[in-house]
Amino acid sequence: MPRLHPWNTGFSWEPRRGPFRRVTDEQAAQFDRDGYVILEDLVAVGAITNELDGFEAKTESFLRAQDDERISIAEAGAITFTTHLVARSELAKEFATQPVFLDICADLLGSDVDMYWDQAVYKKPEKPRRFPWHQDNGYTYIEPQQYLTIWVALNDATVENGCPWVAPGAHLDGTLAHDYVDPLGYECFDEPLSKIAAPVKAGGAVVFSSLTPHLTGPNTTDAVRKAYILQYSHAGSEALRGDPDAGPPSAREPCNSPKRQFPVLRGGRNVR
Repeated sequence: MPRLHPWNTGFSWEPRRGPFRRVTDEQAAQFDRDGYVILEDLVAVGAITNELDGFEAKTESFLRAQDDERISIAEAGAITFTTHLVARSELAKEFATQPVFLDICADLLGSDVDMYWDQAVYKKPEKPRRFPWHQDNGYTYIEPQQYLTIWVALNDATVENGCPWVAPGAHLDGTLAHDYVDPLGYECFDEPLSKIAAPVKAGGAVVFSSLTPHLTGPNTTDAVRKAYILQYSHAGSEALRGDPDAGPPSAREPCNSPKRQFPVLRGGRNVR
């Protein structure tokens, strides 16, 4: 059975209430109940894909030069993570802060929101590999625990090429304990009680909570599966540091790096 993260005490899921700017009442209800919702036909992705391809090519080249062609969970020919693109590309920053995404943030997160993290994740066909069941807040534990991930498909994400799978309803208890499984990454359980595939076409997104356990399957096709992952947190969020098995956090660090963790919503109004 899953265990709660030692720092997760007294968590209570905060459901969203309308009126909504972008999602429907039914979609908001699904997000509260299941921890995710698929939103199709959100954005054009041609220009941003071309931009991210250039950055990702450098990541792949760097990994090829490393021992075993990998660093941590990133591996050439398997899966690459190209991070902090909003700090390196004005096009990426404009893409991540366009009104459609900020509307979703207002609907499903709140009225005061910051950019938290962004990364291009390319799953390669050369070395098919699944990703383990995890919560985004299981990697770096931040408070408030409930932040938002918008998993944007840059090309069609299918079961065959490694679309997301989610464990519906498993977000309601907050952050779970995670164990590191080499070389896959952090894992909160082997298999959930139930799971649902979340395929999405290019330009759509799987929107889920930082507390929703999810994974992506292996890419068994002959083409790269490309996604741009945008994450948004409550304004004033803090990253907790220390060994959770040893006791309370030893430090709290504000998530306010100005180049990549900047305000996007204040009082419900778009900052950009």
